[in-house]
Amino acid sequence: MESFGENSRVLNVLPTGTGKTVMFAHVIKQMAAANGKRALVLAHREELLRQASDKIERVTGNRPDMEMAEFWADQPSLMHSTPADVIVSTVQTLTSGGGGDGRMARFSPDDFGLVVIDEAHHAVAQTYRRVIEHFSQNPDCKILGVTATPDRTDEAAMGRVFEDVPYDMEISHAINGGWLVPIHARQVQIEGLDFSSVRTTAGDLNGADLDRIMRDEQTLHRMAEPTIEIAGDRRTLLFSTTCAMAERLCEILNRHKDGCARYLDGKTPRDERREMLTAYSAGEFQFLSNVGVATEGFDVPGIELVVPRPTKSRSLYAQMIGRATRPLDGLVDPFPTAEQRRDAIENSQKPHMEIIDFTGISGRHKLIHGPDVLGGKFDDDVVDLAKKMMAEETEAVDIEDALALAQERREQIEQRRLEQQAEADKRRSVKARVKYTTTRMDVFDFLHITPSRQRDWAGAKPLSEKQLNMLKRQGIDVGAYNNRELKEILVKLFSRITSNACSMKQAKVLQRANWYEDGLSFSEASNRIGQLTRNKWRKPTLEGAMR
Repeated sequence: MESFGENSRVLNVLPTGTGKTVMFAHVIKQMAAANGKRALVLAHREELLRQASDKIERVTGNRPDMEMAEFWADQPSLMHSTPADVIVSTVQTLTSGGGGDGRMARFSPDDFGLVVIDEAHHAVAQTYRRVIEHFSQNPDCKILGVTATPDRTDEAAMGRVFEDVPYDMEISHAINGGWLVPIHARQVQIEGLDFSSVRTTAGDLNGADLDRIMRDEQTLHRMAEPTIEIAGDRRTLLFSTTCAMAERLCEILNRHKDGCARYLDGKTPRDERREMLTAYSAGEFQFLSNVGVATEGFDVPGIELVVPRPTKSRSLYAQMIGRATRPLDGLVDPFPTAEQRRDAIENSQKPHMEIIDFTGISGRHKLIHGPDVLGGKFDDDVVDLAKKMMAEETEAVDIEDALALAQERREQIEQRRLEQQAEADKRRSVKARVKYTTTRMDVFDFLHITPSRQRDWAGAKPLSEKQLNMLKRQGIDVGAYNNRELKEILVKLFSRITSNACSMKQAKVLQRANWYEDGLSFSEASNRIGQLTRNKWRKPTLEGAMR
């Protein structure tokens, strides 16, 4: 509510199962009390609207009116003799026909003080933006978006829809707070499952390519058997790539366990869908395979096991596993502390939920797994290490534990690296000292100096900056010698310069080519270096040297 003081369009991010609908129902109640205006709740599916209506009525005491298909808001009915304070509608209803205005034109923006967009990661679509623009004609009308999965490929566009994100809860925070159940996962390797030939379309695996692989008869049999074995008697939700895959997988599951599985998709008739979901919620069958239907607004707390479809989309994966993260109905509500809620979950009939990730050869694709969704506070290399560690396990692993262990191992690896680096630095230091000793003797040998045995503190005055620079230009490491030694070197170098002898730099170049001897003059050394340059730094033959 505070964010509305400075912004007109805000987004709240809460994981599935943490009360998004209850939250915006309370916002509707507070806003109505503050400005006396109506509210509109916008979604894209009937199930979402019916759930929203139930919870809004529970919080506000008033039943919302519905604007969808054969339902028309603001018409006298048994529920409402006067216009309702809250309208729930689908975006399709409001924008279809009428040049994109659809039935939206029936509602004056001046009558509304709040528009709520459920599953607001869809708000970047043109249809949603038309609705926002319509109601924003009233500058006092606020837009509230709520979502569990804002990190979609076009999230940058969401920044152009919403001005502020005042609340953002990670799944891991909700689990630690005792609002969601812990998430366990296991990876099951399927022989012959190879995604390397699958193309990428719009940031995810190409649907047709993926279906060709996932609908293979042997692949489905290899998925069905471990699913039956791992699930036991737990209620399980499976995500299929196409209707054909969903139907075929159910057929195979039912061969193993008669009547245990059903499937639905977007084309399933509305009444049949309602009946099937009611039967599934009541536990009348164990396995529900669906195609893009149970990713949003699907609320069955009794689900304990999820089998996601392969995906590169973190948001889609989070939507799929989020169907099973809710605790059992009413379990945690009475408890005021996170510790009490976690204890209640641990001692319930659903102490955690589990994911089965069927894996194969991913090729160039970086497929999403559980640690990608729960690893928001961890670096990418820790998440990748957790996935690798989990792939080596045969039993289900608590993802939070796996991430913590991966973090610990990463820190151990980093500690070993630092220790090895320190040891390497130490060896280089030893090597440098050896090199320094050799260089020091070479300089004195080259200049035919016998080092003085007198202690440095007994005498030599420090050299001037000009003298030190002269030594540096000659290639002398001035830090490797004391003041007395530097003075001896300087005197000898002046002597060589005045006698036109070969310089030390010239000598080093000729030494590398094995073409140096004492007594060379400066000009002779220059001549030899010129020949080396022309001969690609190789010592010329005797005949070549005489030319």
